[in-house]
Amino acid sequence: MTLELSADELAGIVDLFGVLTRNELNDALVELAFKRGEDPPNGALIDSAVTSYHLVECEGGLAVGPTAFPVIPPGATDLPHIMSIEPRSIDREQLAQSVEKRFRGETARAVAGGDDRRIAHFRDVSYDLEAWGAVDLGQVRNRLPEQ
Repeated sequence: MTLELSADELAGIVDLFGVLTRNELNDALVELAFKRGEDPPNGALIDSAVTSYHLVECEGGLAVGPTAFPVIPPGATDLPHIMSIEPRSIDREQLAQSVEKRFRGETARAVAGGDDRRIAHFRDVSYDLEAWGAVDLGQVRNRLPEQ
């Protein structure tokens, strides 16, 4: 059986460390799967969490994103000790600016492509991103077509 985790559980794992590289997160998933006697998930799980803004890319790797409600999955609390990785911090203001830039580009592409599903997703994400990163996305949200 393959280890199944929600995007919030992935965020919970990352939150234990502050920031993890993609390879370190993969290693953490391998360790957790081993502890549970399951097979590790493939990389698509991480990609999906990044796409949904549960995880966001930063200069140092991956951090908890604006749509996440981090949940530490059972068996994960020992991962920092098992992996011998000290907690890391990140410049939250710089991270918010980077995520805002990504968000603006993705919303423009969704609008240009008429992708109603993504546009609705981005409308929701805009509110989360404003609360998470202290950015103002009102103008972007106003340009999103109503569904």
